[in-house]
Amino acid sequence: MKDLFAELRASIAATLLLAVLCCGIYPAVVWGIAQVVFPGKANGSLVKVDGKVAGSSLLGQGFTAPKYFHPRPSAAGQGYDAAGSSGTNLGPTSRKLIGDVQQRVADYRTENGLPPDALVPVDAVTSSASGLDPHISPANANLQAGRVASARGIPKEEVLRKIRAHTEGRYLGILGEPRVNVLTLNLSLDGKL
Repeated sequence: MKDLFAELRASIAATLLLAVLCCGIYPAVVWGIAQVVFPGKANGSLVKVDGKVAGSSLLGQGFTAPKYFHPRPSAAGQGYDAAGSSGTNLGPTSRKLIGDVQQRVADYRTENGLPPDALVPVDAVTSSASGLDPHISPANANLQAGRVASARGIPKEEVLRKIRAHTEGRYLGILGEPRVNVLTLNLSLDGKL
């Protein structure tokens, strides 16, 4: 019986020690290092304009006005709702998904003044897995440039220069695809970045 209590005491002590280390000290050390090494990223990659938070460069927002670049469609809650982050869970043979995509293609072409047979980038008509993707492809941005330039009353070439300036390359030069952050591009067009 004496051995049982000794083993029990050692087990409880080990559990408490590991809880303090793994649930207290380790997270505090990682948080502290992150605050020193990359505080912007550690605090949500917030984009500030005039000292106020305009959004996060990691989360999509629902821009709908013609003078703004529009993000990917969102399946998150009522749209870009971080509390309801998710994809549609509709498979490639889903009639609803096919119908939604066909409608989005038609709407995209109309909204951007494209001919009925114009190719539309996939990211313009399908939602991301999280429903919160902040990026669009450069091809998507280039097709929206005419609408944005017209709505702002500025030359299209100026808008295309902004797109090129806000195009991010592949991670480590090989991973992923080039992308454009919609929030920072729109804020730049507004003259706020």
